[in-house]
Amino acid sequence: MGKPLDKLFDKFLQGQAIFRDRDALRPTYVPEELPYRDEQMNRIGSILGPALRNAPPSNILCYGKTGTGKTVVARYVLSLLVRKAHQSNVQSPLTAYVNCRIVGTNYRVLRKLCEDIEARMPDGSEVPFTGLPTDEIRSIFKKKLDVSSNIMVVVLDEVDSLVKRDVGQGNDILYGLTRMNGELEQSKISIIGISNDLKFKEMLDPRVLSTLGEEEVIFAPYNAVELKGILQQRVNIAFNDKAVADEGVINLVGALAAQEHGDARRALDLLRTSGELAERRGDDIVTQEHVREAQKIIERDTISETVKTLPMQSKAVLFAVYALANKGKKDIFTGECYNVYQDLAQALSLDKLTQRRVSDLISELDMLGLINTTVISKGRYGRTKKIRLAVSRKQIGTILDEDIRLGRIAEEIF
Repeated sequence: MGKPLDKLFDKFLQGQAIFRDRDALRPTYVPEELPYRDEQMNRIGSILGPALRNAPPSNILCYGKTGTGKTVVARYVLSLLVRKAHQSNVQSPLTAYVNCRIVGTNYRVLRKLCEDIEARMPDGSEVPFTGLPTDEIRSIFKKKLDVSSNIMVVVLDEVDSLVKRDVGQGNDILYGLTRMNGELEQSKISIIGISNDLKFKEMLDPRVLSTLGEEEVIFAPYNAVELKGILQQRVNIAFNDKAVADEGVINLVGALAAQEHGDARRALDLLRTSGELAERRGDDIVTQEHVREAQKIIERDTISETVKTLPMQSKAVLFAVYALANKGKKDIFTGECYNVYQDLAQALSLDKLTQRRVSDLISELDMLGLINTTVISKGRYGRTKKIRLAVSRKQIGTILDEDIRLGRIAEEIF
């Protein structure tokens, strides 16, 4: 091993001067106390309380933008509920947490629930990763749950992604879970749905909506003062003494996150990345310079992830804008973009969308912050959109070139 790496690893072996517990800055961390969410915790707690008497709680739908504390509050209240049951010597409810963005199909959701029951009440049976009909794994889940009298509370995080991925399948799994109480003989199930999309209910089947949305809890964004309080709490847990001595560091992180609509998750991520930058450089304290550099890194990573996960049609539209901008076009209009898009769609063997649908995709890219659009009136000739890239051409070009299909046709067309 080379000497430079020896010195690098030795630095980490000698002990961390920055972090005491970096996990305290990750989204999955649940602290002992949750500031500024008493109203939501009390509301959810009062709804789940009947589970301590072995009575099924109402279903709950938690709304709010990313980073407003929905997931951590739900997990926090459930952990206290289970702890209270143990302290009071009453039957503890079964709990399960499913991230629907990761576990994205009916089969996998039901399999995850079976695994959680098996962890608490093992019967020696295992559900295969794939291969069973959905009806069969649903029957297995009901059989496992109904072995004895149980209350099971299931948290479906980012539940909107189930429906967005496949409206029919998403509604099916939600309908099946919310109506399962009528099929169970001894046990009951309660759902906590968590959504970042305030329009999520519009995608739900009315039959699902009437049961899933029995109780609603709204999470407003954190303001700058609240973000500062959350950050100070996590700094005391995550960092060694005097590692964040400058109060301006917390103020800057809070201010930058407040600009992003009060996203506590982003604030904690920014703080953690700042500490990691200081650590890699061998610095003993985190400074405002580390914070500003960390912000650039996070923004770059966010844009990359956003572009990489776009549907192919949206990528083609974005690539059309990029290609025109790369040719020196400062103001790009919808018609010009559509003409280039058609060539790309043909080369990619995609179905050619109508100009109206491409205009909708342009609006979606605008909402994601990848492009900027301005509506221009042309009098009796109607209206059009003036389009500009909102991020650097170099960055978009690098990301799009990594896509094998787009990279190949770029040379052929442009």
